[in-house]
This record gives sequence, structure tokens and C-alpha cells, in this order.
Amino acid sequence: MSETDTAAPDSPDRRDPDRRDEALLPEAEQAAETNLDEDDRLKPEFVSAVLAAVEAEDDEAARALVEPLHPADIADLLELTPEERRADVAAALGDLVGAEVLSELNEHVRETMVEALAPEQLAEFAAELDTDDAVAIIEDLDKEDQQAVLEAMEPEDRAAIESALSYGEETAGRLMQRDLVAVPEHWTVGQTIDYLRETVDLTSDFWEIFVVDAAHRPVGTCRLSWVMRCPRTVAMTDVMQREQTLIPVDMDQEEVALRFQKYALISAAVVDPANRLVGMITVDDVVHIIQEEAGEDILRLSGAGDGDINEPVVESYKARVRWLLSNLLTALVASTVIATFEGAIERMVALATLMPIVAGVGGNAGTQTMAVTVRALATNQITASNTWRAILRELRVALLNGLTVAAVIGTGVTLFFGNVQLGGVIAAAMMANILTAGIAGVAVPLMFDRFNIDPAVASSIFVTMITDSMGFLAFLGLATVVGLSG
Repeated sequence: MSETDTAAPDSPDRRDPDRRDEALLPEAEQAAETNLDEDDRLKPEFVSAVLAAVEAEDDEAARALVEPLHPADIADLLELTPEERRADVAAALGDLVGAEVLSELNEHVRETMVEALAPEQLAEFAAELDTDDAVAIIEDLDKEDQQAVLEAMEPEDRAAIESALSYGEETAGRLMQRDLVAVPEHWTVGQTIDYLRETVDLTSDFWEIFVVDAAHRPVGTCRLSWVMRCPRTVAMTDVMQREQTLIPVDMDQEEVALRFQKYALISAAVVDPANRLVGMITVDDVVHIIQEEAGEDILRLSGAGDGDINEPVVESYKARVRWLLSNLLTALVASTVIATFEGAIERMVALATLMPIVAGVGGNAGTQTMAVTVRALATNQITASNTWRAILRELRVALLNGLTVAAVIGTGVTLFFGNVQLGGVIAAAMMANILTAGIAGVAVPLMFDRFNIDPAVASSIFVTMITDSMGFLAFLGLATVVGLSG
């Protein structure tokens, strides 16, 4: 490892306000600081200045402004640039828009940027990146373009990318890095240190060393700090930690993230079906997954598609209109219930006024329970051993909520309309609908999960249909039974 590598952790971090020292920051880094607000976002005036320089065809000025920025900030700049001007800005910045910037770009923005690059240039960028980042750039290309890029790559890099692409999307195989440090179990600490220092093409970014047997199966891990502090004569098997979390190559990335979170991992070995070491996953990749999966589940609950402001309009339309049409069909069920009690509504107009309250509060109660259940399923908090306990818990919460809301709405309606019967009917209907919402909010996601259907996608429509229909049925049905009339 070079002196630069060892010194890097102690260098000032301009992204951490608590560690900044303006007197120690290089001039270029101080310039970058002035272009970011307190939330580390590019200031509008800076973005405008870059766009103005590009429009004036002053590429040198644009590059001078952007050069101090971190690749992630340059990616932000391109995302903030209007789509029709993005190509001009990228052309003006030239080699400042490199491999690292591409890997940091939003998926939809990256697709448009990649389309403008020649296969040879893409191959060059991919060779500079870790395998997982290179795959993220290449995997969305058309088969023809993908093949052209692969053919332009060096054989070793091409083999690594093709191997990653052979695994399913959103699996550990796609996510893992091939560049790692593994040493035989019979080595000593001294042999390991010599290997780290003398091997020229060894990766420089790693936190732990994997110890493997003769069949290349991982038998333990050793933190780099342990190696550096132990005597050279100590055997690696005496230093290493034998207990380790191994990630199957076909494991879903969401499950990978859960393991990192549960066991507080920094990195983990990825193994093939024969338990041989084929790669590693690091925590920086998992952070992206956690953010991506959490946002994805929320957006699926609302039917908003990718929910990305950079997503093409047509794609957003297609994702959302399907959801709205499905909601339209389920709304017809609620309308049918209302039509059944048309006579009761005609006799007492107040029923029409109060119906939305019963359905609306019940729908919100169902959404609350559903959101908690979907999250619990996503994080493995609900398993076969505690399913009924989770259901009973939500029923108790629904009962308490129902009693509280029913008492408030019942009293309010009685006082406002001067009709005790009407107050009692809406209170009973509200109680029944919130209990129904509690049952539906937990049962529907569990049912879909049991049948291997993503509960985040399918649950919302059915929970809404149940709470609306049951709310109208309970309220209008009770009103009819007690013979309410105007």
C-alpha cells in the first residue's frame, strides 16, 4: 500500500463540518466549499454560473468552476441541468465527466449520458471502476451496444463483467466486487504483509483479508489492523476470526442489506454454490441498496412508479395510469354499495354528508397498519413464529383507535345534528370500519407475501377497497336497520 493510501483516512473531509479546518484545506477544496450550501447541495447561483459559461461557449471557465468538485457533486450538477442542455454541459466539461461521475449519476440521467458515448469510451470507463459499478453502467444497454462495449474491453475486465451479468438482477452476484485480498490459511502474518506490499496490481481499497483453504473456500477473515499489529511469525489462522457471514451469490440484494444491518458488517465474502470465494460486498454498496429499497417500497405503495423526477414522462405515465385504472375498478365496488342504500340516503340527506368521513378515516387507519406491516415484512420483523402476535397487536391498536374516534365523532354528530340515533350509528360504523381496517391492513400484505407477491405493490388497492366498501356498508346498513329518516 502506498503512503498516499495510508495517509488518506487522516486527510480533511470537506463533507464533514466537524472535521473541517479552512486553514488546512487546499485552495481548490475551499473553492468547492463555497459552491455548496449547509446541506452539501450545489447552490443555485453556482449551477447558473456553469450553465451561463457553457452557453457563452467558454468551456475553460466552466471547467474552472467545476474542477474543484467531488465526482458526486459533478453528477448532481448534471442532474440539475435541464435535459436539453445536459449534452452540451458534458461536452464542455470533457474529461471531468469521467467514470466516477457516471457511476454516481441517477439511473435515468446515466442512461441518456451513456447513449452519447462510443463503445470504446464506455469500455475505458468501465475498466476504471469496481465491477459492481461497471455492471450498473453496462447492464441497461441494448444487447447490441452491450456486446460492442464488452468487445472493446480487455479480456480480464470483460470476463469479470460477463460473469456478473450472468447473475440475476438485484442479486449479490451483480452487486459484488471481484477485487479483493485472499491469502492461504497456511501463511503467516509476515508472508501476508509481504504479499500486500509487493503485489503491484492488488486492490488498494479493502478493510479485511479473507483467509481461504486449498479449494478457495473462505475459512475466516482478518481485519487489516490486526495484521499490521501482530508479529510476523504468527499464523494467519491464529489471528483470523473464524465466525463469518457468507453471502450466497444468488441472494437478493435486499436480504444482503438486512444481513449487513443485523450483523454490523463492513464487508462480507460472496460464495458460489460450492462455497468457493468469488467476490465481496462492502458496506458502501449496501447503503445505496437500503436507500433504494426503502424508497422503492414507499413509491410502490402509492403506485408512483420509480418516483424519480428524471424518469421519462411516458414511463411515469405508464406506471401510474395502471394504478389509477385499478383504483377506478375497486371504487366501483364502493359505488355499488352506496347504490344499494339509495333509498336511505334519500330519506336522510345527512347520511350523504357523513359517508366520506367514515370511509376516509377507515382508509387512513388501514394505510397506517398496512405501512407498518409492509415495513415489518421487508425487514424480516414478521416471521412464521410471530405472525399471529403481530395480527393481535394491530387489532388491539385498532380497537383503541376505534373507541377513541367513535366517541369523538359520535358526540360531535349528536350535538351538531341534534340526533342521538345518528350519532350512535356513525360511532358504531366508525368503530366497525377501523377494526376492519386493522384486520385488512395486516392480513392483506401477509396474504400476498405468503403467495410470493410483493405486498408493497398489491396491498394498497385492496385495503382501500375493503375500508371504503365496509365503511359505507356499516354506516348505511346500520342507518337502514335503525330506520333513520329526515
